[in-house]
Amino acid sequence: MAEFDYDLFVIGAGSGGVRAGRMAAARGVKVAIAEDLYLGGTCVNAGCVPKKLYVYASHYAEGFHEAKGFGLDAGEPRFDWATLRDNKKAEISRLNGIYGNLLRNAGCDIIDGRARVTGPHSVEVAGREYSAERILVATGGWPFVPEFPGSEHAITSNEVFDLDSFPRRVIVVGGGYIAVEFAGIFAGLGATTDLVYRGDMILRGFDREIREFTQQEVAKKGVNLCLNTNITRIDKQPDGTLVAELTDGRRLEADQILYATGRQPKTQGLGLEEAGVRLADNGAIVVDDNFQSSVPSIYAIGDVIDRIQLTPVALAEGMALVRHLYADGAPVSVDYELIPTAVFCQPNIGTVGLSEEQARERFERIDVYRSEFRALKHTLSGSDERTLMKMIVDSATDRVVGIHMVGADAGEIIQGFAVALKAGATKATFDSTIGIHPTAAEEFVTMREVARH
Repeated sequence: MAEFDYDLFVIGAGSGGVRAGRMAAARGVKVAIAEDLYLGGTCVNAGCVPKKLYVYASHYAEGFHEAKGFGLDAGEPRFDWATLRDNKKAEISRLNGIYGNLLRNAGCDIIDGRARVTGPHSVEVAGREYSAERILVATGGWPFVPEFPGSEHAITSNEVFDLDSFPRRVIVVGGGYIAVEFAGIFAGLGATTDLVYRGDMILRGFDREIREFTQQEVAKKGVNLCLNTNITRIDKQPDGTLVAELTDGRRLEADQILYATGRQPKTQGLGLEEAGVRLADNGAIVVDDNFQSSVPSIYAIGDVIDRIQLTPVALAEGMALVRHLYADGAPVSVDYELIPTAVFCQPNIGTVGLSEEQARERFERIDVYRSEFRALKHTLSGSDERTLMKMIVDSATDRVVGIHMVGADAGEIIQGFAVALKAGATKATFDSTIGIHPTAAEEFVTMREVARH
């Protein structure tokens, strides 16, 4: 039997890689994990965690304004960017330390540096070569900015959290959830914010009615939507101002231009193709149902395989792979159906299951229930924010196949209903459930009238 330095060599200490490394080490597997940037990956350092912290911050100014309707007046709030930025840095540093301790306590060796695959069973880091029975690539994704005149003046989500000063004028380019979330963050913190998107409606891939409703609500929050257009060039002025020329002929001035136009699998420079690993056209590692690449000893999970780019999905894939390799050897089982997700725009979106459009394609007949209202809080706050809740039912079986919400705490609410859908709940199950009053969530168990078939 061949002798190796490690049983499993993980490249990338993001969510999926850390989970797989820890779980494998807990089973007695000799594990090394290499990382050249930061422990915890994008989610902890330049994604989910800092973004959610900034989303919280962006709600306070509106909250102070709304409080006056409840008899509380603290005057005009003053925002200090440096405080938010530096407190965020301290929290991320704390989390980095936790991730390091988790790995070390599990028995993993942490290797600092950029790893490169040099063969089916070998990896090189900082001039030193390591052998491994199996190699797991979990390097995630990386923001993509198209090349055009002046594109070097744009920033991405990698840089946006740690700007030296708060930009008073911001252009966000893109129509996906990252773009919409950051537009809401900057607008909420007081910046003049333009969202530039080449399409006619934001959030492609979500339920159309949810998209339409969210677009209206986002505009209410002060985000200037520039749809059906794109940036053709960016010029930097002597005073640092950025001037963006749009395809519709307009010129917009900004202090920062953030591109959130997608992410690509981070596989460049890893030596994968030279090692015989097959890559897709966009650089994603092609794997089978057991996350095995075209080289039998090399596996991949998470964003780098470009299936569903969500942190909890990478975690599930990592655990499933470890069970497959080091427990019972059964085929990997990751269920990609009914994955709940949220968009932390303002107001939030929470969704699980099929969109109305998808349901119409899959089922012969559906029942659509919807409820739109002004939340109780806003009867005194003065806000004109509205909430939309939507349920989609397969008429033949009465099974609920999709739930969607736009409104405060939508992600928190939908997480619970995702369990119900996973368990196969029917509309009758919802109807027989007593609601909690007064809450927004109770609307999902009190919908009785079909809006349309």
